[in-house]
Amino acid sequence: MYSMTLKQLCQLLADKDLLKEPLKTNQLNDYDFTYLSYDSRDLAENTLFFCKGNNFKKASLQDAINKGVEVYVSEIKYDTTAQAVIVSDIRKTMAIIAQSFYHNPQDKLYKIGITGTKGKTTTAYFVKKMLDDAFDKKVALFSSEETTLDGTTFFPSKLTTPEALDIYRQMAIACQNGLTHLVMEVSSQAYKTQRVYNLTFETGVFLNISPDHISPIEHPTFEDYFNCKRQLLLNSKQMVINYESDQFSILEKTCQDHQIPLYTYGHKNGTYRIIDKTKERSFQLTAANKDTLNMNGTYRLSLFGQFNHENAAAAILVCGLANATKETCQESLPLTQIPGRMNLLEKTNGAYIFVDYAHNYLSIHSIGQFAHELRPNGRTIIVTGSAGGKAISRRPDIGKALSECADIAILTSDDPDFEDPADIAAEIKAAITNPKVEIQSALDRTSAVTSAFNQAQANDTVIIAGKGIEKMMKYKGKELPYEGDFHIVKRLINEEEKK
Repeated sequence: MYSMTLKQLCQLLADKDLLKEPLKTNQLNDYDFTYLSYDSRDLAENTLFFCKGNNFKKASLQDAINKGVEVYVSEIKYDTTAQAVIVSDIRKTMAIIAQSFYHNPQDKLYKIGITGTKGKTTTAYFVKKMLDDAFDKKVALFSSEETTLDGTTFFPSKLTTPEALDIYRQMAIACQNGLTHLVMEVSSQAYKTQRVYNLTFETGVFLNISPDHISPIEHPTFEDYFNCKRQLLLNSKQMVINYESDQFSILEKTCQDHQIPLYTYGHKNGTYRIIDKTKERSFQLTAANKDTLNMNGTYRLSLFGQFNHENAAAAILVCGLANATKETCQESLPLTQIPGRMNLLEKTNGAYIFVDYAHNYLSIHSIGQFAHELRPNGRTIIVTGSAGGKAISRRPDIGKALSECADIAILTSDDPDFEDPADIAAEIKAAITNPKVEIQSALDRTSAVTSAFNQAQANDTVIIAGKGIEKMMKYKGKELPYEGDFHIVKRLINEEEKK
């Protein structure tokens, strides 16, 4: 169905000023590519192969050539038997080629891009559910947890934002399936690595920002992280932004300077104001001036936590801009189910246990603060760790959040990969400065969850943060089976009820 000749490829790259070394006429053989790949394990007949990444190894290209690849695209020319197409920027090239190869599926979808340090997935699910009900389930979803290309069948995602070749292949499949809208989480790495180069969103959403993903292999500084996030503004036709987000003045000025229509929300300021119902899962959304989107009203959620009111407010404004009605949004929000987000279980003694993907300062602080507000007379017990090999800055940040919100902090493993989980826990512990926090350690995660469960008294709230509903643990380059936080708690409750 999809194809591109070598001549078309070179002409397109030349037009975009990406072709570093033009091919001679005698090199333009009659190749007809019908598949695109950057992975030598994922090849088909007539594959055009891309050598991408700072750590790309020639062995991967040679493996692809041994399997039949005859042409490759790269910033470097390798000594091989295959024809080389040398470009100035392989990442931008992948995006440009994929768009053209798949017949520009991005032009056939109403695209919503969501970024922020926390809340992207929750907001994406809110938007998908409301647009599903407004547009007969014709909404694709690219989230950090799940992807759907037909609107109803989901499969696990590999990246928060897929690689460019995958993005447009998935978009093309969504279009073939008759979908009309796409809700997509956009990570900072998506802009850092040009995965979304040359892609414009009908509506962009900026939820919040705090230091995260700061490490030698991700973002060297907060400024780099923030500037990557901010690229969404420059690549969206209109923006929805949290008025109370850190760095809001810069975000607002960016929109003003580039004449990007801006809609804001917040508890005290913004185009729309959030009026919380204390300890309830409902809130009022009210326009500060004129209700141009006709979204004034009361909304109820299935999730606890006032921070989710912010995510929902962003989603409501997005859907209003997409011409969904207030009534549809009001009916849909309470029915939205989000895997691994604020999943509530209750012990027989009445203790609340929340399983959540919270994994950085903002998310752990928000859910911890909520726990204190929910049960001010009980203790807040937080089980957490941090991933190995990335986002090193999270560790002291998690320690800070625990200092502010935890009565008991149980430090454990969370995808340690090639690092020693004891070392990661020690870094978190060193940043816990509140002497009133009781610090415990149980590096076996099943033991940590069980310990928190057993300690929880009637008025306590337990937060098991980091892995949500995942049933694997990354350890030394492998994904090992893990019972899962939610399933461990469920089992413990069942065992308790049988006694």
